Amino acid sequence: MLPAGTFDGTTVIVTGGGTGLGKAIAVEFARLGAAVGILSRDEGHRLAGTAAVEAVGGRAAHAGADIRRAEDVGTAFDALEDALGPARVLVNNAAANFPVPADDLSPNGWRAVTQIVLDGTFFCSQELFRRASRAGEPAAICNILATQSFTGGPGMAHTAAAKAGVGNLTKTLAVEWAPSGVRVNALAPGLFPHEDMRADLQALRTEGEDVDARRSPAGRLGRLHELGWAATWLCSPYAAFVSGHTLVVDGANWLRRDFVMPEFVPIRDQIAAVIPERRA
Repeated sequence: MLPAGTFDGTTVIVTGGGTGLGKAIAVEFARLGAAVGILSRDEGHRLAGTAAVEAVGGRAAHAGADIRRAEDVGTAFDALEDALGPARVLVNNAAANFPVPADDLSPNGWRAVTQIVLDGTFFCSQELFRRASRAGEPAAICNILATQSFTGGPGMAHTAAAKAGVGNLTKTLAVEWAPSGVRVNALAPGLFPHEDMRADLQALRTEGEDVDARRSPAGRLGRLHELGWAATWLCSPYAAFVSGHTLVVDGANWLRRDFVMPEFVPIRDQIAAVIPERRA
């Protein structure tokens, strides 16, 4: 999408960059010349991310961190910058999610998701800002949202609430950090199937990709590189005057409304139909 070499000499950190959407985004930055740091708790995921970056000719390094802990974030950034150079682009992709009716959601389940999604995004963003602003250099942050953060997410109360917080945080930080040349934007992907999708989430898609595609106004699902294209553009000099914006990449699916809506099925019944252990 962008000219070759757009990110030459730039270090990009992608949280959760070893699997799924994060890996696809990391690869597109690497294609454009970036050195990519993969930040994740899971070593296997980190190695998969670095391998994918190196497969397209990119430089990569990885570091482990629990992004719910600010001190872990600082240590991981130190390690990645030692290996690749000062980071000036951050993609906050790391997340946690599992389908569950809200009344069955445990305190630990709520905290695990909200702290990774919201706290982790803030701690990583704060770390990048402090480093870039101390150096007097511009930087860009891209947060990964979900369209359920706009509408609510039955069966995903923890994720929808946390992502809504990230959406608000995106706007706040864009204003606060604009004087320092640090831009903050967000992407809200639609359905982008990938091989790393959790089994319980995959189980909710019972009718196959062809049916999912027909449910979209665009008549198809997202292709992973398309999300990478959107992320690289938002973080590139070609979007230098764009900040505080959320770009939805879903083929207009979240806007769809029908004259005759399908029959309503309570979320508990939807989940129980395909995940037996969640049955009452």
